[in-house]
Amino acid sequence: MRITAPLFTLAFGLSACAPMGDDTATGQLPGYELALAKSEKSAAQPAVIEISVEQLAEALEKGDVRVIDVRRDDEVADGMIPGAEHIAMDSFDPAAVTAGDDRKIILYCRSGRRSGIVAKRLAEYTGKPVPHLAGGFIAWVDAGKETVIPR
Repeated sequence: MRITAPLFTLAFGLSACAPMGDDTATGQLPGYELALAKSEKSAAQPAVIEISVEQLAEALEKGDVRVIDVRRDDEVADGMIPGAEHIAMDSFDPAAVTAGDDRKIILYCRSGRRSGIVAKRLAEYTGKPVPHLAGGFIAWVDAGKETVIPR
């Protein structure tokens, strides 16, 4: 069978993308920390990392993260993730958010689109990967997780 050059190039190129041995995949790190570690190893520039509802719940349970809701005020009035703080996307300042707080930041919005944009901005500012909740608040609610109404 004769393989044409473009097909060979495609096949060779895809095989070059196959994952190599990864010592972070040993299960030594909890979910969201594992995602951050993998991103730090593979990204030449700061990355935006999507984490699952389960990974966010785990991080909240451990209590070593700062969860920020970047939705508008009217959206937050209907409920938010317990333990999260609200800083709307239009007033999110990476310099102010990171000043004096060493906790890892995890962002979320309604569906994940806006938190991805803010995560990219924050990653560019800090030079470090920034996680955000895949599927946003909708995914959190759909998973049956607790919500709170802010005061």
